[in-house]
Amino acid sequence: MRKAELARTTKETDIRLSLNLDGNGNADIQTGIGFFDHMLTALCVHAGFDLTVRVKGDLYVDSHHTIEDTGIVLGAAFKKSLENSPAIERYGSFYIPMDEALGFVSLDVSNRPYLVWDCAFSSDRIGDFDTQMAEEFFRAFAVNGGITLHARVLYGKNDHHKAEALFKALGHSLKAAVIPKEGTVLSTKGVL
Repeated sequence: MRKAELARTTKETDIRLSLNLDGNGNADIQTGIGFFDHMLTALCVHAGFDLTVRVKGDLYVDSHHTIEDTGIVLGAAFKKSLENSPAIERYGSFYIPMDEALGFVSLDVSNRPYLVWDCAFSSDRIGDFDTQMAEEFFRAFAVNGGITLHARVLYGKNDHHKAEALFKALGHSLKAAVIPKEGTVLSTKGVL
């Protein structure tokens, strides 16, 4: 099984995380930010990953450290879970419609982290979730997971729908990228 368990403690956050790429989409998430829990759950359900997350963060400051640090730990766990994996398909792309909104994610699990973010939100918050933090989560996850990741909202009005479309598209893209493949690593170099 492709699994990882990680813990990370700083002066700002204390995070315990367990990830299984070969799961059934079971999520048990407690970050202290309801909408963020909802997004991580959607990501896991659509990726088919099992994820348990416990975060104690300095939410009295704001949500920044909690969300970014969760992205850091989730990305590191994703990368660690692939250490002993056979070759994978590597690429994944997916469109997700959420009512009037359309989100798109395309990614390459390449060990060359990069984020292209083309997503505009019209409000500052969705519940207790600061919409600026969506980009910070995606960046932290991509950098620590070794993923080239492009995310875009093509159109939409409702920020909840836009964010959810992106997290679900991320889930489906990851699901496609981590499918084990026959033969060698999908690279002309022979390594990622």
